[in-house]
Amino acid sequence: MVWLLGLGLLLVFTPTLWVRWVMQRYSVEQPELPGTGGELAQHLIERFDLQGVSAEVTDLGDHYDPQSHMVRLSEPNWNGRSLTAVAVAAHEVGHAIQHKQNDARLNARTKLAPLVHIIGQLSVGILAVAPIIGMVTRHPVPLLWTAVIGLSGLLLRMLLHLVTLPTEWDASFGKALPILREGKYVSDAEEKVVRRVLSAAALTYFAAALADAFNLFRWAALLIRR
Repeated sequence: MVWLLGLGLLLVFTPTLWVRWVMQRYSVEQPELPGTGGELAQHLIERFDLQGVSAEVTDLGDHYDPQSHMVRLSEPNWNGRSLTAVAVAAHEVGHAIQHKQNDARLNARTKLAPLVHIIGQLSVGILAVAPIIGMVTRHPVPLLWTAVIGLSGLLLRMLLHLVTLPTEWDASFGKALPILREGKYVSDAEEKVVRRVLSAAALTYFAAALADAFNLFRWAALLIRR
């Protein structure tokens, strides 16, 4: 049983560790690059005439915010002159281009994400009090319904991460890579590395979905034992 648990943890968290390893490995400064990630993001916003879109540094992680039309990069990627910074900047601008093109997948995620986030947070709270409800009522029905509601929220969050994958993949390989290649922002030798970073950027949500799946299994196992 212990080795099965270990194998499960390995399968769940390996993608997350791989994403972090790739991002960190290629974050080494390369002075020969023409600019930082922040400078590239601002340049691409102007090049593709993304009116109303701006770029800024953030401590909340790299992302594009469709509500405020803002490309946000972490400090290392904003000020970094590395292949990770370049690839991530292009990926996030790729989302801004999707927004300009009225991409249905991005629009759906934009509408669903805030609601699913709230539901996910509530689910964690509900699952935390489920054992207390079971002890107070001493009846399986209230505990069962509380568990079902709580687990459903986690399941919704996991499914949102999964349906986000095509949007992320398009931002990496439908937008960012062609932009970097055709604009000669990276050399042929650097393109292989950039592909790895863009793969990591696209699979970030897949790693999050696996983490949610593990969390779902953990809570379900805990409640079943009770």
